[in-house]
Amino acid sequence: MDNDDEQAGQILNRRDVLKILGLGSAAGILAACAPEIAETFSPTTLPATVTPATQAVLAEATAIATSAIPMCVVRPAMTEGPYFADEMLNRSDVRSDPSDGSISQGAQFDLAFNVSQVGVNGCVSLPGAQVDIWHCDAFGVYSGARDPSFDTIGKKFLRGYQVTDANGLARFITIYPGWYNGRAVHIHFKIRVGNQEFTSQLFFDEAFTDQVYLQEPYTQKGVRTVRNEQDNIYNSGGSQLTLNVTPNETGYMAVFDIGMQV
Repeated sequence: MDNDDEQAGQILNRRDVLKILGLGSAAGILAACAPEIAETFSPTTLPATVTPATQAVLAEATAIATSAIPMCVVRPAMTEGPYFADEMLNRSDVRSDPSDGSISQGAQFDLAFNVSQVGVNGCVSLPGAQVDIWHCDAFGVYSGARDPSFDTIGKKFLRGYQVTDANGLARFITIYPGWYNGRAVHIHFKIRVGNQEFTSQLFFDEAFTDQVYLQEPYTQKGVRTVRNEQDNIYNSGGSQLTLNVTPNETGYMAVFDIGMQV
């Protein structure tokens, strides 16, 4: 199930994002700020001939270079997979199934997206973006899908969207996702702004997941068959999409920062 076997989009590194911001490389910033210096030096390796004034300029330029990408980070796109359904469920709490009111079992997981727009003037909050999430339940089952191991057509659990607020935030209440054969633990997401669309997946730290899965109902599923390092999708940029999950008073939480080129 879930034949998510193709990488989509491009992984941008720090140099690529600096180009998007119009800043070029750190070396380019240093050269622009101190054109009289033929080479670029870190503040800790400056030659003795560099004056205090030039040293101050270089230090400031280095600070600009290293802070050019704040919380706004361009992330790699990934395949949508076979289980996306555009149900247009505008809701923050996606645990329930509207068809019968049942609640998906599992540890509560509060997930927030901090969406920014990447532009030539830096990163600014991006309000009005539609953020969809969808993922399997604690037993590895998706809603609204037909598969050899399940038929959940008409169900809509663990699906929904939110629109980012004035601060670029979209918040969800869901459960820590389960797993199924062939894939590491993940959550799908899609961000839509006007006629533009970005789709990718979120992953989890393996040691943290091991601890969560000591609880019911996850223990009923048995031992996982695929971990991050064995997942082809994860190996196409998943380290940049791994959530920093922490416990909170209701279960677990994470905030995911992402920059969009709009």
